[in-house]
Amino acid sequence: MIQLDIFSDPICPWCYIGKSYLDRALEANPDHPFTIRWLPFMLNPAMPAGGMDRRTYLEDKFGGQKGALDAYAPVVEHAEKAGLTLHLDKIAKTPNTVDAHRLIHWAGIEGVQTPVVSALFRAYFVEGRDIGDAEVLADLADSHGMDASMVLRLLSTEEDRREIVERDAAARGMGVNSVPTFIVAGQHAVPGAQPPELWGKVIEELRSGALG
Repeated sequence: MIQLDIFSDPICPWCYIGKSYLDRALEANPDHPFTIRWLPFMLNPAMPAGGMDRRTYLEDKFGGQKGALDAYAPVVEHAEKAGLTLHLDKIAKTPNTVDAHRLIHWAGIEGVQTPVVSALFRAYFVEGRDIGDAEVLADLADSHGMDASMVLRLLSTEEDRREIVERDAAARGMGVNSVPTFIVAGQHAVPGAQPPELWGKVIEELRSGALG
């Protein structure tokens, strides 16, 4: 098997789109060689612990309401191409995602990392839930066979928080400056939300040994 590392943030719409494209390629190639690991990259590492109003955040980031609307127009377009329906109007808050990344890390230990990542994307972009809230994270964990009470207990501590922050910093140190970023076999970087056709070619090259 070949390691496919994916740097992402569960509040990144392009990461959700990129995952949908990758999923489509993997479904078309059920004998694909990938073992997938999700790694942390925080879009807003300095976000206050309680998050902030989403509209304020977007307008500050993109220079006003028009800038925010212009920035999200291609997101909606590409989401539709990927078969996703985003309910951006339901999102009231942009959260700090360090706890969501902690949950993703623990889900990896329990062998349910990709399903939990999918649940986080859906909770945020479709249901408009606050994935910075411990109760929400515990509920998502419970829905995928994890111990919700244990997750709540861990989230109330500093367990693995420093590791997430250090992994985020290490990603930036190795040149990751946007997400999603996919690393194939520890050496080939594939940046951005790439279409299923590209992933099909990558899988084909890996099978033939052309990419190694």
